[in-house]
Amino acid sequence: MNDTCKVAPAPPQPRRANLPGTIATWRWRIRFRWELEQKLKADPYLIDDIGLTARQVETEIAKHFWQA
Repeated sequence: MNDTCKVAPAPPQPRRANLPGTIATWRWRIRFRWELEQKLKADPYLIDDIGLTARQVETEIAKHFWQA
């Protein structure tokens, strides 16, 4: 089975003053944006299938890990 259509799980929700939670959220964002970039490079048509434009994906990929 092809796993290119997997959807990333929801990011961990950080709590106030919870450093481990904040770091987990940042790591999730890094991984999510990396996977999104890989999908864009491998098969741009997958991006259309999930309802995003290439411009939206490029904007998301360009964000830093601390940006929501």
